[in-house]
Amino acid sequence: MKEFEEKFSELQSDMISICMEYVEDRADKVYVYASREEGVTSSSFFYLINNKYVECHKVNDALENGDERYDVSQDRMFMVLRILNEDIGKIKALCEEYGRDVPTEMKLIYDVNSGKFRAEYQYDLIYTNDDIKTADDIADEWFEEIKNNNL
Repeated sequence: MKEFEEKFSELQSDMISICMEYVEDRADKVYVYASREEGVTSSSFFYLINNKYVECHKVNDALENGDERYDVSQDRMFMVLRILNEDIGKIKALCEEYGRDVPTEMKLIYDVNSGKFRAEYQYDLIYTNDDIKTADDIADEWFEEIKNNNL
């Protein structure tokens, strides 16, 4: 069982690492939303930078005067999303290999300053049985919830 936990943790760490690389390790908190339901894989990521919650494509909005700008090109953003989605696939395969339930949703929070990592998992369908909502809607709702409650 220890081997499963270690591999699972490694994949989550990889997800946080690629998001930190995107902002050149300059963020206070990293938030990763990862979802896999009914064959649909989705991910998104956002940050707390200088006490501002910002989505990945708006990280430069959080910079103070004189701060070096982030490269928020679509190529870099898609590279991060591709790696996140690959890791979600690897987590699914790992869970199946070890006979574990595959999470339909993972919300990962990494506090850079304290080094604390928190994860929440869901195993029920979140959006595939909803007529209106998509994975992106759920990710956007989480961003708003975090921003409004300063989590």
